[in-house]
Amino acid sequence: MKKIAVLVSGGGTNLQALIDYEKSHSDCPYSIAIVISDHKDAFALERAAKAGIKTAITSPYAVMGKEAAQLASRDEKRTAVSDRVLELCNENGIEGIVQAGWLTVLSGKIIDKYADKIINLHPALLPKFGGVGMWGHHVHEAVLAAGEKESGCTIHLVNGECDGGKILIQKKVPVMQDDTPDSLYERIAPQEHEAIVEGAIILVEKFA
Repeated sequence: MKKIAVLVSGGGTNLQALIDYEKSHSDCPYSIAIVISDHKDAFALERAAKAGIKTAITSPYAVMGKEAAQLASRDEKRTAVSDRVLELCNENGIEGIVQAGWLTVLSGKIIDKYADKIINLHPALLPKFGGVGMWGHHVHEAVLAAGEKESGCTIHLVNGECDGGKILIQKKVPVMQDDTPDSLYERIAPQEHEAIVEGAIILVEKFA
């Protein structure tokens, strides 16, 4: 099995899908060595701890200190977080990185060190509804406002651009006339759970 790091920011339902698959499949090609969160209160950290997986917090405050983080620009925060993630990956022998609801855009040295070895899950059909600000319910609200007939999720390689990189997997669901952001999310979520596992397997078997 190849060691992967899973990067999270929130509830961690997609992390849970990765954990469940690893624990239930003896032939799983990946092993989650560490879960890294850019938010100290992410429930995903509790999921990881319950599964006996090492965790780390890389919020700007944790990495830079409160005063420096308050004064830093967005790019400076991204670089600091990215460099700390790289350190953690190096320390833990990580061969591939899975962004499962991770909100910080990685930049700098980690993009070069792990070129074509980082995947991201996006809750829409890229290239539509991607970019800065397009995460979580913001995406589903935008899809509904645009009158789209279908939505879904995308797994893509990470290249340093927000939601850029080669698309590996897309799963589609219909958008219903009476959908709300919540109901659309509930339809997409099971597809995300399948896609994140498929993406992790592709990552370690073809790229990492």
